Amino acid sequence: MTEIVKASFQSAFRPSLKTSVWLLKIMLPVSLVVSVMQYYGVIDCLAGYLNPLFEHIGLPGRASVAFVTAASLTTYTGVAVLTSLDLTLREATIVSLMALLCHALPMECAVVKRVGSNPWVMALLRIIAAFAAAFMLNAVLPEMNEPLPISSSPESNDTLGAVLTAWFLSSAKLSVMVFGIVYGLMVLQRLLEAYGVMPRLVRPLRGVMLFFGLRPSSAYLWLVGNVLGISYGAAAMIDLEEKGVITKEEANETNYHLIMNHSMLEDTVVYMAIGISAFWILATRMLFAFVVVWIRKIVLRIIKC
Repeated sequence: MTEIVKASFQSAFRPSLKTSVWLLKIMLPVSLVVSVMQYYGVIDCLAGYLNPLFEHIGLPGRASVAFVTAASLTTYTGVAVLTSLDLTLREATIVSLMALLCHALPMECAVVKRVGSNPWVMALLRIIAAFAAAFMLNAVLPEMNEPLPISSSPESNDTLGAVLTAWFLSSAKLSVMVFGIVYGLMVLQRLLEAYGVMPRLVRPLRGVMLFFGLRPSSAYLWLVGNVLGISYGAAAMIDLEEKGVITKEEANETNYHLIMNHSMLEDTVVYMAIGISAFWILATRMLFAFVVVWIRKIVLRIIKC
């Protein structure tokens, strides 16, 4: 057992470092650009055009920068921008849930397309869900006016040097956080594989599948997608499709859940690290996954009738 654990930690180090560097090459320049843009008033200028839309969901227009960045790139990049903006914890929570429901659209829609799902339908559903979640959270969240624990947003009287110093310190914390999360997850992935944990969890999850409107045979796909992410989930789906274990329809049905709620471990840890409540992250994503799948089932039954 000790050898397996040791080997898992050793084998995970290099790929974790490589992945972290790749992520930070995207995150840090974007974060720096946003910090400088905010200092020179560019963000406030853009916010003026978006305020009429975002004020209906309890957000200032500048929050759209974090959402659009996450939707276009990754959750990590969205986090980098989020910590560069002057947002309260309440505002950051709403933006974070929007990003979690609707992130990395080009990449993840390409992934779900490989297993037979319509990427345009998936993208539209995620955008709608993001704004629906924002409306809901704006109505139920309590007042949380404190700033994020990790933030490099400039004060109005800061000099450019102070802004860059704040960005550097925030980026250092962010870099350590990113490597720690990526490394921990890669070690966990190797341990799960080495001890064959995933297949053992499938049978107890059959009841959960029925609750979410999925078939019991989807339990393994659901588990892989929720624990390790949508890309890993798609890889598992393709493998099982090729072996004839599941049909394309079963894989497609599971994707309607996973586009709303996947990578629960990684995404939750990443956003918790900057101060977002795990309760709102998990409850909101599971609720929307539940609603999307059941609405689809009802619509399909009506069409067949």
